[in-house]
Amino acid sequence: MKTKLLQGLLLCSLILVAKPLFAQTPDSALRSSDYVRPFSGNGAYRTWSIGFGAGVLTPYTVFGGNSRQDFTSPDMQLGYNAFIKDQFLPSFGIRLDYLGGKLRSDHAQPDASGISPFSQFNTQLNYAISLSGDLTLANISWHHEHGAIQPYLTFGGGFMGYKPVLTLANGSTANFKTDNSGTISEFYIPLGIGLKFDLGRGVNLNLGYQVNFVNSDNIDGYNFGSGYDRFSYAHIGLEFALGDRSKPQLATHNPVASMRHEYMSNEQALQNALQLQQNGLNAEKANNAQLRADLNTVNTNLAKLTTDSDGDGVADFYDKCPNTPAGSKVDGSGCPLPQNKPDVKVYVTEEDRKIVREAIKNLEFDFGKATIRGHSFPSLDKVAELLTAKNFSLKLAGHTDNVGSDDANLKLSKDRAESVKAYLVSKGANASRIEATGYGETQPIASNKTAKGRQLNRRVEFTLF
Repeated sequence: MKTKLLQGLLLCSLILVAKPLFAQTPDSALRSSDYVRPFSGNGAYRTWSIGFGAGVLTPYTVFGGNSRQDFTSPDMQLGYNAFIKDQFLPSFGIRLDYLGGKLRSDHAQPDASGISPFSQFNTQLNYAISLSGDLTLANISWHHEHGAIQPYLTFGGGFMGYKPVLTLANGSTANFKTDNSGTISEFYIPLGIGLKFDLGRGVNLNLGYQVNFVNSDNIDGYNFGSGYDRFSYAHIGLEFALGDRSKPQLATHNPVASMRHEYMSNEQALQNALQLQQNGLNAEKANNAQLRADLNTVNTNLAKLTTDSDGDGVADFYDKCPNTPAGSKVDGSGCPLPQNKPDVKVYVTEEDRKIVREAIKNLEFDFGKATIRGHSFPSLDKVAELLTAKNFSLKLAGHTDNVGSDDANLKLSKDRAESVKAYLVSKGANASRIEATGYGETQPIASNKTAKGRQLNRRVEFTLF
């Protein structure tokens, strides 16, 4: 009863440990480190591994009940194991195992006289070394890219050294000796089954059950019946893959996932190539459409530059006075020239200069632009009236401070002077009498080291003549 209870507790604990590991990895993108090109050799994997474990050693096995054992009340003792394995094939490897621990059982079967000669045996398993084949049953999955569980079988043969000690009914002990040391060395056959759970990259949790068939009836020190002795080992442990961490472990690798990854990668590469080709065709069509549009624009602008509707010799694009009578003499802007008017000298008065100074004082632009602000228009309107009334000429000189590049400052000063000229012309001033020039930062009137000095240097000068 005690034996079955302990076995049940062990089984429950193994199930509780294993339960969180039964879930398979989700069907997400295959980890790049798990991908191996299909049909690659073993050099692409980690094939060597080592393992350690501990568990329960007992004379009881799943093959037959306790009543058929030499001792009818098997006990549980601590066992420990280690192994090194080379995985030759995805489903098969060779492992060298070591097993040690202790075996114990009570109540020997009665002998021919009907008396039980021994109350207990204790056998120290000094070593059990075997060479076994390891057959992985399910490391290929068609549903998941990376399986979390690999069931396996082991079978092989080896030699063990053990020393049985018998306890007689009167409580005394005696060695079961086959030589002077009392240690027995014999051949045995281990047969095991188990499950491996992937804890991490190259680390596996190993749950197993192994039955060891001994080639004698000596392990319990009591030759009873005609059958050979056997004992079992239920264990839990860890297995660690050896070698380059960038390579997957051959025993847990799913080749189907790599084949799928290869197929998906090739398909994606083909899709990308087709998309690039389509993008090239679309770009070529867009370029052709843009060239056609540019050509149409050029033809339209050319027509504007060459069309002269009133026949005065000035194209409509530059003609400030369209629809002049045929035969009229016009200036460069297409406006009629004054006829037979005596030259009249016009003098610049102090009142005229005051209007210009007021315009300069009120002139402001948007920051960093050539756009005139609205409150500057009334003063500029008076300058336009003055130019129209007295036919004055005006020179506009744009200046900036030294903030920014030379080229940018020169362009900004020129654009601002041209912006003032364009406004005055829009108010009726003669464009041919207005000159707009930009000097950039080359003619400061104050130091550019202070904010006030830079403000004074940002200006447009009006020269009336």
